[in-house]
Amino acid sequence: MAPLRTADICDGNLALMATGELRSLQPIFRMYGRVREFAGPVVTLKLVEDENASVRRMLDGRGDGKVLVIDGGGSTRAALMGGSLAELARSRGWSGIVVNGCIRDVDEINECDIGIRALGSQPAQAGKKVPGEKHVPLFIGGAYIHDGEWLYADADGVVVSKTQLSL
Repeated sequence: MAPLRTADICDGNLALMATGELRSLQPIFRMYGRVREFAGPVVTLKLVEDENASVRRMLDGRGDGKVLVIDGGGSTRAALMGGSLAELARSRGWSGIVVNGCIRDVDEINECDIGIRALGSQPAQAGKKVPGEKHVPLFIGGAYIHDGEWLYADADGVVVSKTQLSL
């Protein structure tokens, strides 16, 4: 089955776009990892700005084709994940990761068979003291994202739908 393209998703679902059941995120995310397009049900994680205590615990669980969406408040002061967490996500079956914040170990991540979107890279590591909030609504990239919705990402951008889509 051919992957769904975000442009085709938007074009084919204008009514869902009009009602907000399908939302396109602002074009603020950079592409990382070998996998250029990914999709799956969303799992949300909200972090205190520069703390990533919960990321490893989330990624260590079975991914089963899901997409982890991490809200780090848009902070660029520290990386919320790096190469070892990207490899962990790949090995545990996560489809992809979207980070409203920074990552690090870009060369390592770009050799990993997973798709990641993030605001940029930052060599400084985040702290590990404060646990995040799992499965909570997020507002990133100009759109709300809820646990269990579907996320589609490719070279054109990222879209989120209340339900799984087909064309």
